Amino acid sequence: MNSSVTHQTITTQEELIDFCERARTSSYIAFDTEFVSENRYRSVLCLVQVATENELVIIDTMKLENIDPFWMMLVEGDHVTITHAAREEFLFCYRAVGQRPKNLFDIQLAAGMIGFEYPAAYANLVSKILGIPLDKGETRTDWQKRPLSPAQLSYALQDVIHLKPIHDAISKKLSSMNRLSWLKEEMASWLSDLMRAESEPQWQRVNGIASLNSRALAIVRELWLVRDQEAKRKNKSARRILPDDLIVELARRGVSDPRGLKAVRGFDSRVSQGIVEQLASAIETANRLPENQLPERPARSKPNKLGLLGQFLNTALNIICDREKIAASIVGTSQDIRDLAAWHLKMVPASPKPLLATGWRAQIIGQTVEDIIDGSIAIRVNKPQSDDPLDLHRIK
Repeated sequence: MNSSVTHQTITTQEELIDFCERARTSSYIAFDTEFVSENRYRSVLCLVQVATENELVIIDTMKLENIDPFWMMLVEGDHVTITHAAREEFLFCYRAVGQRPKNLFDIQLAAGMIGFEYPAAYANLVSKILGIPLDKGETRTDWQKRPLSPAQLSYALQDVIHLKPIHDAISKKLSSMNRLSWLKEEMASWLSDLMRAESEPQWQRVNGIASLNSRALAIVRELWLVRDQEAKRKNKSARRILPDDLIVELARRGVSDPRGLKAVRGFDSRVSQGIVEQLASAIETANRLPENQLPERPARSKPNKLGLLGQFLNTALNIICDREKIAASIVGTSQDIRDLAAWHLKMVPASPKPLLATGWRAQIIGQTVEDIIDGSIAIRVNKPQSDDPLDLHRIK
């Protein structure tokens, strides 16, 4: 992209408010961000690039008190909000104003629903859909440093000027495939999951807790809360405050004496200083909880005969997704296909339905998997030397 492309760099609150007033009536608002997240609890937002039908702007967040007027503009009105890989963009908005952007359209997710790989890099989508190569020369820029060079600004702008053309091309294909409703459903589910993760403690995501009993899980929960509060206070990566493996080890031992904590190998060198007493208190709190206040152990899959069948059906999943032109990684995982098979075979309760038996996924996968299980459809070698050597063959 040519660094001379006309744009406005916004550095004052007045300029930001004026831009938001002008953009408020736009039919679309395409935006991208540059941020620094390494070893931090919260990413530091450094730059916001925005394209509307009339303007191209860069909001220099390092020079502004806040950009809440921009976030409020995104959540109001009737425009389409266009992004790529929008997790951080959504979180910046949601944390600032407590609402989601209006009509959010993530081109990465949408592209996966018409047959592109998922997740696909922005440069790959621009190249494959628009036939335009992108400059990758500033991928390691420290976006906190000022001033930014013309080359850095040009690099930042190229991440937003192609969003609308890609959106239009993907939307047209989604419409022709009758999948616009699928994307809407998936976006809503994805955003709800992100909002839930923001509002609920995520201690269940600590690695290695599957084999712990309920008392140990209570300790994990209390230690996670201490870690989260300390990480937030220091704006430091939570796992640099207290690594997951040490949380699990402390939970297994259940010892609340500070000297006992320090006796755990690696504790002194891997745990943030100054929180030993808090950790000891957290363990003591969990140890004192009555049985009826302990967390339930997560349901574990019952041993079954789905090992080989699961592998077979996972191959079928990939064949179906290739045939239907949708990324298998969006449709479901190997565990999802095993859950569906167990549900079809009545090895698990009828309710709730597994993921692949609900919504748009059921349209793609459900009946075909049932037909494979009852022998009506077989997987066969069709073109052994092609990129797609296997296909599904109905035999009944």
